[in-house]
Amino acid sequence: MNRTALPQVVSREAWLSARKALLEKEKAITHQRDAVNAERRRLPMVKIDKDYSFEGPSGKLRLADMFEGRRQLYIHHFMWIDATNTGCPSCSLAADLNFTPLDIEQLQQRDITFACISRVPFADIQRYKLERGWTFPWYSSYGSDFNYDFHVTLDPARGPIEYNYCDRDQLHAAGLGDDMLKGDFPANSVFLRDGKAVYHTYTAYARGLDQLATPYNFLDLTVYGRQEAWEDSPAGWPQKPTYG
Repeated sequence: MNRTALPQVVSREAWLSARKALLEKEKAITHQRDAVNAERRRLPMVKIDKDYSFEGPSGKLRLADMFEGRRQLYIHHFMWIDATNTGCPSCSLAADLNFTPLDIEQLQQRDITFACISRVPFADIQRYKLERGWTFPWYSSYGSDFNYDFHVTLDPARGPIEYNYCDRDQLHAAGLGDDMLKGDFPANSVFLRDGKAVYHTYTAYARGLDQLATPYNFLDLTVYGRQEAWEDSPAGWPQKPTYG
């Protein structure tokens, strides 16, 4: 049986000294995060002029209808696996953990509506949603440009390839071939409503969603971390291949 490597064993005094040194760096990150959040609140916004059409349990609706009378709208772009005609496993795990009535209630208390959007017909969404027992709002953008305009679904036939604010050449340079640059990718988007006008205020992609993945917040505090190959860990630490 292989034994995983262990951290160095030291006295309580030595541990406390090292812990306090790390604490100063943690505080610096906290303060930097607060500063970035403050800057995010000051981002300019873009008016949504395209008349996107969606489908939900009550039929056709517009983006403004998804606000349900509130001023802010948080959209999780729920990825879809065409091969199995089911929701993405990672998105599904996020839904089980975070898209709960209690979580959504906390957002609503601050004038925020939560919803998911996928590019497949609403019947497929509704079937999968019922199978999983979920109650959060989930709409279909099937037939519209919404997913492609927000670069959460990549298809060169529908528009230029862009992801995480990088164009196709930049993505190629990062090691992503054309065979990988297709289908759905992780993202969220935030919108603000002012009267009848809807504005796009924010979208994050890829690891920009890290803080929303609840288990990662626990794993990052443990000795062995996320146990993924890309992490900078000491020799002998358990590591698995990077997850998609």
